[in-house]
Amino acid sequence: MTVKIFMRKLTALLLNIFVWLFSITCVFPFIWIVYSSLKTNREFSLNIISLPTNPQISNYISLIKDSNMYIAFFNSAYISLISVAIIILIGFITAYTLSRFEFKGRTIIYFLFLSGMLIPRHSLLVPVFIFFRNLGLYNTRYTLFLPYIAFGLPMTIFLMESFIKTVPIEIEESAVIDGCNIFDRLFRIIFPVCKPVISTSLILSFLGTWNEFPFALILIRSTRLKTLPLWLTNFNGQYSTDYTQLMAALVIASLPVIFVYLVFSKRVVQGMTAGAVKG
Repeated sequence: MTVKIFMRKLTALLLNIFVWLFSITCVFPFIWIVYSSLKTNREFSLNIISLPTNPQISNYISLIKDSNMYIAFFNSAYISLISVAIIILIGFITAYTLSRFEFKGRTIIYFLFLSGMLIPRHSLLVPVFIFFRNLGLYNTRYTLFLPYIAFGLPMTIFLMESFIKTVPIEIEESAVIDGCNIFDRLFRIIFPVCKPVISTSLILSFLGTWNEFPFALILIRSTRLKTLPLWLTNFNGQYSTDYTQLMAALVIASLPVIFVYLVFSKRVVQGMTAGAVKG
């Protein structure tokens, strides 16, 4: 009995050590970027791992004075917030329709949306570029909305449709008896119940739009329309790279993502596991 208890505790200890080591490998890159941003280029080139001997915020001051960063930050925020709002709205209405109504072609429509998760996005770079250029949608303030919304909808619809199926239909039937119309049932009853999966979809969609680079690279040329990922390439010169300022810029670019995750993280696991067990 004692041996079994010892082996059980040893196994738990080894498992905890493994989890801690894995967690450190995930967290350390961001910590490294943060303290590297407090170095000078000379100090960084001498030893890229060591802590800064004389931490300074000159890199951040230079970035704050750079007006182009504000423009890029605004462009990313503008595109991401509107894209995510449209993804959540359309995804929720579509998921509700697919989960609550039986109609001809429902299964085909559902699998067409799911097929969007199977198509490699980068394989569409050239067709999308040609399509947008021919339609006159190339290099405008609204260019990135269409691909971002199209790429965000499949996962959102998949998660929401699975979750809405777990919501008892009797709740809506009671609301109908009380005189609720379809709009009230959608946004006053079902929408609040779906907060966990909405939070999950919001985080995934925001990450996808905020960090997206390839489509922004080929569809945007104007400096005033560049998003933050595109603006970060300014630190890479032909012969050298300003690493410490790049690190500072990466820290600033990461703040919105961290904020969104911290705000909605409590519901992420609940939303991701929604629909796994049907009632």
